[in-house]
Amino acid sequence: MLAALRCLAEHPKGVALDQLARELELPKSSAHRALATLCRNGFADHDEGGDYRLGLELVRLVFAFHRQLDRPRLVEPVLAALAERFGETAHYAELDGAEVVYLAKVTPGTGGVQMTSQVGGRNPAHCTGVGKALLAAVLQDREAVDAFVADCGPLVRRTERTIVDAAALDAELETTRARGYALDDEESEPGINCLAFALYLDEPGRPAGAVSVAAVAQRTPLADLVAAAEDVRQLIEARLGTVTR
Repeated sequence: MLAALRCLAEHPKGVALDQLARELELPKSSAHRALATLCRNGFADHDEGGDYRLGLELVRLVFAFHRQLDRPRLVEPVLAALAERFGETAHYAELDGAEVVYLAKVTPGTGGVQMTSQVGGRNPAHCTGVGKALLAAVLQDREAVDAFVADCGPLVRRTERTIVDAAALDAELETTRARGYALDDEESEPGINCLAFALYLDEPGRPAGAVSVAAVAQRTPLADLVAAAEDVRQLIEARLGTVTR
């Protein structure tokens, strides 16, 4: 039945029993029994032309779940795993205009350093790893970056490494898109660097938020975070699914 449900999702306009049975490599009778059970429970519909498609009950359940989805709670196991893996602080944040809002934070059991971030707190998006990961998805070209800087600027300089120029920010976001993650090289706080991934939890085209590892630079240099980027991606996706692209 689960295989039939997945197959129906690939045929939004409907699919005939014969075709579905072939795609599932099942006897026609087995495919029919699975579809009949799905139809009885509202997860599939059988139209007058004989085709099957997803039922509205499944749609209702999905949207009911989505309305109640607690994203911070969903990502907390990921943050805990990242904090344990690196011995550093892990964050989940969402974009709100020109700022990021921290909605979850996990510090390691020992060796953690107090940072300015706190749950419910805000930081400028242009100089944080989570912010740049999200801006890279939202500001897709130089025109969008220029408009962002015009509306939200002048961009505040938090450290001597903070990017405050539109051209430099555009180049940074383009690099972020190309490599699939964002970096903060002591741009928000001196002595703190960061690796961040955008999370596509709701829809493919726009990230819901971003997860980061924020590390003490002397203890975990930025190069070490970059070297571990693929491990971080795999850790996130093992717990949340393919959500970082």
